[in-house]
Formats: sequence, structure tokens, C-alpha cells
Amino acid sequence: MRWDTLISDKRLGLEHYHDPKHGARNDFQRDFDRLVFSSPFRRLQNKTQVFPLPGSIFVHNRLTHSLEVSCVGRSLAREVAIRLRSRYENDPAILDSLSYIGDIVAAACLAHDLGNPPFGHSGEKAIQAYFSEGAGKALKDSLSAKEWNDLIHFEGNANAFRLLTHRFNGRRQGGFAMTYSTLASIVKYPFESSLAGDHGKFGFFTSEKDDFVKVAEELGMHPMHGSDGEIKYARHPLVYIVEAADDICYEIMDIEDAHKLRILSTDEVIPLLLGYFDDARRAHIKSVMERVDDPNERIAYLRSCIVGLLVEKCADAFASHEEEILGGTFKGSLLDHITPLEQEGYRRCEELSWKKIYCASDVVEIELAGTRIISFLIDELVKAVCNPSLNYSRLLLAKVPEQYEIASPSLYGKIQAVLDHISGMTDVYALDLYRRLNGMSLKINN
Repeated sequence: MRWDTLISDKRLGLEHYHDPKHGARNDFQRDFDRLVFSSPFRRLQNKTQVFPLPGSIFVHNRLTHSLEVSCVGRSLAREVAIRLRSRYENDPAILDSLSYIGDIVAAACLAHDLGNPPFGHSGEKAIQAYFSEGAGKALKDSLSAKEWNDLIHFEGNANAFRLLTHRFNGRRQGGFAMTYSTLASIVKYPFESSLAGDHGKFGFFTSEKDDFVKVAEELGMHPMHGSDGEIKYARHPLVYIVEAADDICYEIMDIEDAHKLRILSTDEVIPLLLGYFDDARRAHIKSVMERVDDPNERIAYLRSCIVGLLVEKCADAFASHEEEILGGTFKGSLLDHITPLEQEGYRRCEELSWKKIYCASDVVEIELAGTRIISFLIDELVKAVCNPSLNYSRLLLAKVPEQYEIASPSLYGKIQAVLDHISGMTDVYALDLYRRLNGMSLKINN
């Protein structure tokens, strides 16, 4: 793969209108702005990241997480560009391409969680389980093997690609009409659901396969087709940067949030986070922290030091392995290839998170509630789209926004419309609809 091909400002659905624009913003900055002003992005403020939405203590939601990932991703991409420029000083086309990667990654990071349903990752699991274990199993024989795989492996990453590219009712061709490079940079798993395997991850639904192939071929992404002709490509190189920014943010910020919520104590968090640094840097950080009395501010300072350190180390890893990344042979993530001290620090944070954060009572309660709410809503809406003439179905479907294709001629299309609607819900809206449909929350005027 070549940088001057991988970076393209051509827009999906507007290929015939491709015309280089002049002005203060380039096309990738326009992608960023388009996302910021979109309804799906605004709705992220009311979607769970890990912990329940805030009461008196404000923790991260999907919106604040996405903004932070975007900041870290832009910094990391710019560090990568600095390291690569000397290699291409005699190739002006590639040098020009590298100047845009910070803007592309910033936009892709904003978009990376757009397809996630309410209630965090438990929302994804609830959708998968409805079809693999619940009432949705009865629909298997009415769907193709690829359609069924899309449902039992439902993935927020694939749903983000659909949200950005699908032409919903009343919308323009190409959906958000994003640039090809931004679209490619959000697809962590560039293959179809039949290749999801045990980890259950994939990058695009059957309905968006042609759009993904169009993007991948235009950008010169390396094809790695499966033995049965399944669609599979090597990742776009910028995916590794988006992934690293996401991993850095959620790991360190989850620990910071857990400390604010007193799930983790100051005495266990500070030594854990100091473990990223050598003796000299650790001594300096301790001297700075001694000037601050507020424990939360001490943790925030440590967090900022770690983020800066990991950005540097991940940029080094990318530059060191650029040939493998462009060749489609790179294995693992950038964090798997950083120097041992920082890698061990990250591993210890992961270990503590799984032990004390992700099994915390509040987190588990959100998963239980989210699973029940989403399973109920899917069941009610799937029955309604399959039996639209029934009185209850007509009443329920009248509440579904017109952009969703509930009258699709295919069963797969109808189910996708249901999942489009549910995935777009905020936690609060999903809970409110669940209560209303169960008769728990009615507005009756005397």
C-alpha cells in the first residue's frame, strides 16, 4: 500500500462531484465538522461508556470519550507524520499525503463509536444474544447464512460504517458522504461477518459490503480474500492509530473514573500509574504531585503524563513497523509493540480493570438492565415489522422515525431497520420507551 493512494478526499456518494475545494478547511476537516454537528454524535452524550450516567460525579460517556480519543489520535498521527517525513523527503506526493493524517484520524476517532447501541458493550451483547440465544433464533431459516452471521455477531464498528454510508429514507446517496480515507480509518476489522470467528468481530454488514469494497479498492488496500471468496482486506494503516488512541483513552480514563467513584483508592491507583515510568521520570512526577493536595488532580496529572508517554511510544512503534503495516503483515496492535516498561504498565492496568472495574456492582447492574431493556425492545419491534397489519404493531411502528426502512421488502432489511432504530437510542430514551411499553410510565391528564 502507498500513502499517496491511501489518502483520498473523494467522497462516498459524491464521486461524480469530486472537486478540490479551496479555503481554510481541507476535506478531512470538513468530515470532522460534519460529525460534530450531526445528531448521532450529539446522542453520544447520553450513552454509557462504562459506568452509569452521572449523578453528582461526572464520569465519561460516549461523547466525552470520543472527544478525548480524537485529541489523542490527532496528536499520535502528527507524531507519526514527523517520524515518517524524512523517509519521503524526495517524494512530494507522499509528503503532501502525510500532512493530512492528523485530520483524518481526528475525524475517524470522533466516528468510531457512533454505531454503538445504548448501555455500553452490554448493548452489543444483548443484540447478539437475542438472535443466538433468544426469540430471534426462530428467524434463522428465513435469512441467508451471511445475514444471520451479521445478526449473531452484531458489532458496533460495523454499525458505525453503516450509519455513515447507508442511504436512509430521505437522505442523500452515500449517507454522510464522508471521504474514503476517513471511512476506511474506522474499520478495525476489514472483513465480513462470516470471518468473525470466535472473537465475533467484523467490519461491515452484508448490506454495506459493496460500499466497503469500493472504498478499499480506491485506496489500494491490500486484498486478503478468504478461501471461500469472503471479502477481507489488510487494515488501512491509520486504523492502527485510531485503535491505539481508543485503547489508551479507555484504559487510563476508566481507572480515573473508578477512582472518582471510589471503586479504586488513591493508594492503589498512584503506584499503578507510576509503574509506567523509569526511576528518573518517576521521581520528577512525584515532586510535582507533592505540590498538589487534591487526589483527583494528582491522578489527572498522572493520566496526562501517561497519555503523552504512550503517544510517543506508539508513534515510535508505527514508524519502526511502517513497512509491515503498509505490506499488510503487521500483527497485533501498536501497544503490543511498545517498549517493555510501558507495555507492562499497560498490562497491569488492564488486569486491575478486569478485576475491579468491569465487574463492579454499578457496571454489572447496567449490563443486566441494558440486556433486559434492549432484548425487550428488539422483540417487540421485530414482531411489529413482521406483522405490520396488527393493531399493536401499527401503534408501535408509528413511533419509529421515518428514516428507518421498516417496510423493507426483505426480512433482513426489516430487522436492520429495527436495529438501526435501537442503536440510535440513548440510554434514557431506551429506558423510557421500555417503561412506556410496559405501562410503567404513562402521561394521563385529568
